[in-house]
Amino acid sequence: MKKRNLDPATTLYPFLVIVMLCLFFILDPVGSTDALSAIRGFLGNELGVYYLLIGLGVLLVSLWTAFSPIGKITLGKPGEKPKYSFFSWGAMVFTCGLAADILFYSFCEWISYTQESYVRQLGSVQDWASTYPLFHWGFIPWSFYSMLAACFGFMLHVRSRNKQKYSEACRPILGEKTDRWQGKLIDILAVIALIAGTATTFSVATPLLSLALTTLFGISSSKFMTIGILILICLTYTIAVMKGISGVSWLANACMALFGALLLYVLVFGGQPVYILETGFSALGNMMHNFLLLSTRTDPLRESFFPQNWTIFFWAYWMVWAVASPFFMGSISRGRTVKQVILGTYVFGVMSTLISFIVLGNYGLGLQMHGTFDVLGFFEECGGDLYATVIAIIQTLPAWKLVLVLLIVSMIAFYATSFDGITMVASQYSYLHLKSGADAGPKMKLFWAILLIMLPIALIFSEGSMNNLQTVSIIAAFPLGLVILLIIASFIRDAGNYLAEMQ
Repeated sequence: MKKRNLDPATTLYPFLVIVMLCLFFILDPVGSTDALSAIRGFLGNELGVYYLLIGLGVLLVSLWTAFSPIGKITLGKPGEKPKYSFFSWGAMVFTCGLAADILFYSFCEWISYTQESYVRQLGSVQDWASTYPLFHWGFIPWSFYSMLAACFGFMLHVRSRNKQKYSEACRPILGEKTDRWQGKLIDILAVIALIAGTATTFSVATPLLSLALTTLFGISSSKFMTIGILILICLTYTIAVMKGISGVSWLANACMALFGALLLYVLVFGGQPVYILETGFSALGNMMHNFLLLSTRTDPLRESFFPQNWTIFFWAYWMVWAVASPFFMGSISRGRTVKQVILGTYVFGVMSTLISFIVLGNYGLGLQMHGTFDVLGFFEECGGDLYATVIAIIQTLPAWKLVLVLLIVSMIAFYATSFDGITMVASQYSYLHLKSGADAGPKMKLFWAILLIMLPIALIFSEGSMNNLQTVSIIAAFPLGLVILLIIASFIRDAGNYLAEMQ
């Protein structure tokens, strides 16, 4: 690609914004924290219903789209066959997003819910601490991915647009404004959210990797060890992304094999397979029975702030990640129908996520309920350290060092596959024009591979900045929500026009 084809709006400007944010965090940690907390508090307390409406609305629209005439549209030429098998496609779908976070939270999210007064008011910890994780990581968050993947797949493979950008998906409604400041603003916002989201997910699960290594090898933890982990992850996903989609597919399949081995080991050798499966089955039923109640709970009297602290946070977090992951999912979905993309995402993405929470989460919950190990007591003794608690849960398993090895390798692989997809999407964003099916140049991929890892490394030396960056992600989700609605509306209009053209 020639230099004149590079887009400064999606390369230079977002980079400068992130650098300024980092300087703000480091030079004025107290002021930056107060300012961001005030904005986040306003969005959650005053406008929280906005996030809940978008979440439930996107889920309902995705189901309507799948079973409408639009669902029969092939993403490509009519009658074209999918390029990847369902398993390979599904493996890339699951691993291109928050797979590392899913693995971490599967072990410990139930612990956090036991500390919530609202959950205790609902009923027993046994029933609700196992239910809420399935709701917060289930159908609504994955609906952002499934619906947007169909939108982007239609844009790329049916309309064959020569701009692979967030704003381009809005063209059916924005028209010529897509090429003006309105479109530039959408793309800048998308890339900033993408960078902030990557640093956020690194801040969530990387400490568990570091602690697992120190526990396994009996060495002391340090910032330099965490940096070494990040560099190793960077090398892994850089090598894979340089090999193109074949490298990403191979790594995704390897991830699912490791992930499956970890789940199977915990289920079979954890000593409580019946309890794990029965609790998971009951939690699924409880979630489905109360789905509308959980989806619309706002706590208007602010008695517990549970929706603001949890549900709204998760919806916003997934909305930020919806910048990159669905774009990648759409790009690998050529030959599939809109219906297959939407429902396939629910089958593979949601089911893989729920199985992870059912097996790993209910194993720890079972230890607590059966009195085998006082998980909650340990959690309090270690000062509420979830990472130390996860390691303690793993150490109750037979041959726990083997489990730690599986955990470490799985998380590194999950991180690598997630950032493969992000690197490929960010690289494509960086061009003014890029034909459908065309790949970004190796130098551009290398630029983004390094840039995406630099921010998390820099933030290691400013611990407060991690929380600030998470807050930036939540704030960025507010305008992104409007863009997501615009993309979906544009897709429905354009798909309707396409069906009329075909007739």
